[in-house]
Amino acid sequence: MRERVEPFRAMAIGQLARALEAQGQSIIHMEFGQPSTGAPAPALAAVREALDHDPPGYWESLPLRQRIARLYRERHGLEIDPARILLTCGASPALLLALLTRFEAGDCIAYATPGYVAYRNTTIAAHMQPVAIACGPDVGYQLTADAIAALDPAPAGIIIASPANPTGTIIDADALRAIADTCRQRGITIVSDEIYHGLHYGDAAHSILEFADDAFVVNSFSKYWSMVDWRLGWLLVPTMHIDAARALAGNLFLTPPSPSQQAALVAMDCSDELQAHHAMYARNRALLLDALPAMGLASIAPPDGAFYLWADVGHLTDDSMAFCTRLLQETGVALAPGLDFDPVAGHRFIRFSFAPDTARIEEALRRLTPWFAAQPRIG
Repeated sequence: MRERVEPFRAMAIGQLARALEAQGQSIIHMEFGQPSTGAPAPALAAVREALDHDPPGYWESLPLRQRIARLYRERHGLEIDPARILLTCGASPALLLALLTRFEAGDCIAYATPGYVAYRNTTIAAHMQPVAIACGPDVGYQLTADAIAALDPAPAGIIIASPANPTGTIIDADALRAIADTCRQRGITIVSDEIYHGLHYGDAAHSILEFADDAFVVNSFSKYWSMVDWRLGWLLVPTMHIDAARALAGNLFLTPPSPSQQAALVAMDCSDELQAHHAMYARNRALLLDALPAMGLASIAPPDGAFYLWADVGHLTDDSMAFCTRLLQETGVALAPGLDFDPVAGHRFIRFSFAPDTARIEEALRRLTPWFAAQPRIG
């Protein structure tokens, strides 16, 4: 019998948070990777205009695919055929589409833990076998070429993420090149989640396509472009798999909403507004990095990118779900339990999202500082 898909526990925290809000409690949402900023203003204006003049329908924007191809040229120096880009209703369908296009039922798919909950659960839902590889701070919580080389037998595929959720760590160019070389030698297909590209606080993240043109790449407009509720992403497919991927997409998902595509095309050129969002995340990150060690949370993954902090609270709890539930009820601050991202060691970790606006981060810290100071140590 195949494994069951586990619930996304942060959703339960979010539901409790909204129930408390409905009762009048002030809640600060830091449980989701959900930008507090909206889509850029020119994108909203373009959609209003389009809704008045353009008929709706099943449609995939060629100009948007061409603009995404240009993004790879601008960011990574890569020439990408727009035909390789499939527009999807967010990154989640893009991940499923990659798995169904390239792999067969029963194939083993390896990924790092801690890692995004959907890697494991989407693999299970697709009747494949998840292979979790424990990755600690010594390797930046990321898969390495050595870890992949040591897998026996070799998996059919791996999923990598840089910047990663929940840790925010980035795989540097040399490590990506080594991963690509090892996978090429062992016949392993790479699926790269690059949804947080553009959100970095030092060196920018490299795309796996710089080192492996036959990789599948998942991306989305939800994070950097602040379009989380527009449900729009893309899958960049190796040339040999375009027809198979399009056949699956047409039967499973059809096309993303036309207004989302129209907004995204404009949003991609709103760099000033988007960089202001990025600057806000950087301020929030600095506030948390300064405050959390003083609260006793000194073991934190280096947040090179994205908008998360992965913190060890093992000195305070061995049940991160119960810990986050009690913290929410007593402070009104919603955080994500580590069990979502690591079913083995996640009982001692929590994830902070610093995607909310700075005023909310500051208020959260005012509430959390005395609360953490009052918590007894265990063990």
